[in-house]
Amino acid sequence: MSAISLAAGSSHPFLHRLREVAAHTPAAYFGIVLGLSGLGGAWRAAALAWHLPAVAGEAVYALAGAVWTALVVLYALKAILDPDKLAAEAAHPVQCCFIGLAGVATMLVAGGLFPYSSEAATVLFGLGVLFTLGFAVWRTGGLWQGGRDHGATTAVLYLPTVAGSFVSATGAATLGYPDGGQLAFGAGMFSWLAMESVLLHRLLTGTEKPVALRPTLGIQLAPAPVGAVAYLSVGGGAPDIFAHALIGYGLLQVLVLARLAPWIAKAGAVPGLWAFSFGATAMATGPVRLVAHGDAGALAILAPALFLAANGLVLALAIMTVALLAKGRMFAAPTAASQART
Repeated sequence: MSAISLAAGSSHPFLHRLREVAAHTPAAYFGIVLGLSGLGGAWRAAALAWHLPAVAGEAVYALAGAVWTALVVLYALKAILDPDKLAAEAAHPVQCCFIGLAGVATMLVAGGLFPYSSEAATVLFGLGVLFTLGFAVWRTGGLWQGGRDHGATTAVLYLPTVAGSFVSATGAATLGYPDGGQLAFGAGMFSWLAMESVLLHRLLTGTEKPVALRPTLGIQLAPAPVGAVAYLSVGGGAPDIFAHALIGYGLLQVLVLARLAPWIAKAGAVPGLWAFSFGATAMATGPVRLVAHGDAGALAILAPALFLAANGLVLALAIMTVALLAKGRMFAAPTAASQART
């Protein structure tokens, strides 16, 4: 069906509802794919380290692929049928950074597909890399021009360059290009270090973060453990001090965020809480991969607890999401109050 006929037939109840859903599909929902793919990766690592059923990880990856497919279709329809909403999202100082997750999610789905079709995975990964890199360069160029409201400086700024580069590194190594992955790892590592100081300065010296933006702090957890997974991927996976250091910094973030949990929870049950999922699943994947590589130290003790915690978190988020869908709140128009807060 063409875009014109779809738009013309939008008076039909199903088509009208489809258009509404597409219009209210934010790019941030690709974060669901990140969390599910991250959990799939953790289960693949656990199958190697502890001989857990491999089918569990493949099932989670399949679910991630299904969610990714649905979101790609909805977001494409949004671009075709409601380009003004897409333009407004791209111009928003916070929501814009989530657009890069479309490419990151595509690369992660490619990683899940790789054992079944390396050719299809390579093509999909290439598309994800091109989108991610293109968006990161475009968005970073905009940021370098200045004129940004200090209050809009949140952890979402990690997404275009840091998350995109680290996932590119992991995917490149998976596809057999570790040298290229090392270049991407460097881009992500130094982007993270530069951005970290900016974000911490905002948290330490700025005004209190609005309630609606507090779930974005979940992204603060991600760089260290996602970077650890990328480092293990491009470096061969052997335990060393740098891998341990990255996971150690991630553990510190976990503790700080746990201390802030009641403050963040004032936002309520919202899809934005998926921001915690990618970092949490990477916090499990890194240690489990090290155990599979023979690490028998402190991380061997922590790995089972981190793995269980990641599974519990993603399960809780999935249950929350199903409940929000059942209540019609996943694709509802944002309220004026929530728009004002973000």
